[in-house]
Amino acid sequence: MKKTARPLHPSSFPAPLARPEKPDLPKPASVPVREPFEFDLEIGRKARTQSTGHNLAPTVSDKLAQAPLRMDRKKFGKMRKGKLVPEARIDLHGMTQAQAHPALTRFILNSWAMDFRLVLVITGKGKHQEDDGPIPVRKGVLKHQVPHWLHSSPLREAVLQVSEAHLKHGGTGAYYVYLRRKK
Repeated sequence: MKKTARPLHPSSFPAPLARPEKPDLPKPASVPVREPFEFDLEIGRKARTQSTGHNLAPTVSDKLAQAPLRMDRKKFGKMRKGKLVPEARIDLHGMTQAQAHPALTRFILNSWAMDFRLVLVITGKGKHQEDDGPIPVRKGVLKHQVPHWLHSSPLREAVLQVSEAHLKHGGTGAYYVYLRRKK
């Protein structure tokens, strides 16, 4: 108890125990003396019980959702809700990467030359395949590759914003591509 504290009911508290004084022991000059003390050890007491899990890369949907907004906020809201009608569309579903990349490049650059603002790129969601190996296989190769193509040269000069399409325009298997105005 502190010296300034007064108990409410003094009779209910036991009297403090007097501590026996320890005799002074002579200390050697070269070796410091440590007093022995006991530890209350329990192995694993502070160990985490749950594993931290795996640090997985974000999905394509998450990456596009976290991308900075470069277009008008109101128009972007209408686009995400499916209220804007795309002026042109391309269906890459069923194509290989070697076929899809030049077709996408040609489509985007032609749409930009014709002053279109909103186009729809349909990739498909991808097929689920049996995974027999230790290395996981990505589902939907074009779905993962198209945003990368749109953000790399020569298409990055034409593309202003990329986002996933609304359900009525294809959902997660399609992308809205909002094109820049020509200079």
